[in-house]
Amino acid sequence: MPGFPLRLTIALAALVPLLMLASLMVGAAGLSPVDALVALWSGEGPASIIARDIRLPRTLLAASIGATLGLSGAALQGLLRNPLAEPALFGAPQAAAAASSFVIAFGFLSATSTVVPLAGIAGALVSIGGLVAIAGRRASLTVILLAGLALASFAGAATALILNLAPNPFIALEVAFWLLGSLEDRSVDHLVISAPFLVASWIVLMLNARAFRALTLGEDAAASLGVDLFRTRLLVVVGVALGVGAAVAVAGSIGFVGLVAPHLVRRYADSDPAHVMLPAALAGAALLLAADISVRIIPAAIELKVGVVTALIGVPFFLAMIFSERRMLEGSPS
Repeated sequence: MPGFPLRLTIALAALVPLLMLASLMVGAAGLSPVDALVALWSGEGPASIIARDIRLPRTLLAASIGATLGLSGAALQGLLRNPLAEPALFGAPQAAAAASSFVIAFGFLSATSTVVPLAGIAGALVSIGGLVAIAGRRASLTVILLAGLALASFAGAATALILNLAPNPFIALEVAFWLLGSLEDRSVDHLVISAPFLVASWIVLMLNARAFRALTLGEDAAASLGVDLFRTRLLVVVGVALGVGAAVAVAGSIGFVGLVAPHLVRRYADSDPAHVMLPAALAGAALLLAADISVRIIPAAIELKVGVVTALIGVPFFLAMIFSERRMLEGSPS
């Protein structure tokens, strides 16, 4: 019987640094592994500027955002006991996208300006406060979900309105491209802005891992074991919103990683959601790193958006999962 997927976790923990090294190497100006590593520590020269100043922030953002999405997906699936739960359920990423879109459209700022992620994080925090205020104290999970869906719908409509009211079509196009999700031209400033929220999200979610284990027995059983259901729900929602809101604020909308990563590792683990969280975070980091590397390899007039690549990966994955489930149902005795 599978338990904690130790071998898979070790393999993923080894794969992520290799992908990070590949990310430092790949681009318009290719670097060898040795050149990329030496350039990180050397003071001057074109290779140092490329590896340390341009590619390193992008690489660290890809790894940290991917890990956040994978961990958030695993945490929500554990909380809701639903393998289709994903990090966009509670409105924070949509609110972050709306706030960032607003400052791009009406602040006449570049999509890579550091003001954009600050606005996005502010939007995510406002959505968290709105969710708590709407749901109220001691709210059930259903009420929290409905409040989150209402906020997500409102933020999505606000983003559409911003696109519609953009001062000119060029600004609307920049907003639309930003919404597709990209790590291009991100700097150390973007990493510094997002890091506290991403790390806070990881800590909050990992501290609630044991509660997910109790929730597999049902809410009544978990409550009888001493789990504070309201506190657990609130902390998980806030943790997911902090991390995913910061991720969207920095990189735009990057879908499917939070859905795919937990599914990739779950088949190698048991039914304990706590056993899925760490490998799901590593799988998310590996997925986003691989996707970001691929957009630099695929020949195109302009660099593809990483959010498009993750969607192209995610859709076939879930179609394959559907067909696999169908085969299992058709092969089982009635």
